[in-house]
Amino acid sequence: MSRVVFTVCGVVAALACAAWCAPVVAQVALPAQSVEQVVMVPKVGAEATVDLETTIFRPAGEGPFPLVVINHGKSPGKPAFQGRARFAAQTVEFLRRGYVVALPMRQGFSKSGGQYVGGSCDVRGNGMMQAEDVIAAMDYLVQQPYVDPTRIVVIGQSHGGLSTMALSAIGYPGVVGVVNFAGGLRNDNCVGWENNLIDAFGDYGRGARYPSLWIYGDNDSFWPWPLPERMFNSYKAHASGAATDARFVDVGEFDGDSHRLFSNRAGVALWLPAVDAFFRQLGLPFDEIPDRTGPARLKAAGQPS
Repeated sequence: MSRVVFTVCGVVAALACAAWCAPVVAQVALPAQSVEQVVMVPKVGAEATVDLETTIFRPAGEGPFPLVVINHGKSPGKPAFQGRARFAAQTVEFLRRGYVVALPMRQGFSKSGGQYVGGSCDVRGNGMMQAEDVIAAMDYLVQQPYVDPTRIVVIGQSHGGLSTMALSAIGYPGVVGVVNFAGGLRNDNCVGWENNLIDAFGDYGRGARYPSLWIYGDNDSFWPWPLPERMFNSYKAHASGAATDARFVDVGEFDGDSHRLFSNRAGVALWLPAVDAFFRQLGLPFDEIPDRTGPARLKAAGQPS
């Protein structure tokens, strides 16, 4: 059974929680009557169960709504000290278009249990293990009455982008497409790390099942050009079926480091048109839903979701 740890107000302007919420969401107003909730989702393993800290944003209404899952990257330092991923400015773009948005923290990150899986030169294997955590969170999400389990898009940034493409090779019922923002994993201690990364994406391509959108830039501090193009070409050369529908978008240079394109609020205007077109291509809605006005909703901890 999942455990609801805490929730925050659905409407930023709500006086009842303004003082507590202001440091978190003051610069990004969530749509009226939307709800943000943090749930500890159990990942049941052969030897132990690990709780995964998962943030869920829900639009106003009962749903069911299509689902967007956003997979975070890795910040410098110890993963356990990494803050809970919210990507507020990015999340709100999907929320105001009628999507549930979920952001699971993978094993070893933030308040999630277990140990971070890293340090190996096996890039392919690392991505597959990260994807297992995402799948555990999705197992919980598709059981929620407000989620439409037949309309899911998985998005990932940096290490989360690698995890997303690995998930595409594993497959999950209801997923219709994946988006990879500057995805990869770099370990300078591994000889030939660039080729390891290219080979990993090629291997994911062999098993990939969904259309994909890849968004990279020219001045990425992690992936020097033309490495992003080589990773994409390796993937596409091995893809078959629906996965051959893969599109690469080069945004050029961005704000000193295009690796931050997704996480930087200023990058939204650059990638949103491509994501809009991709969602519509998948047959998913992407028009903004008029904001509903009404009293604030403050969800009490432990209230059923």
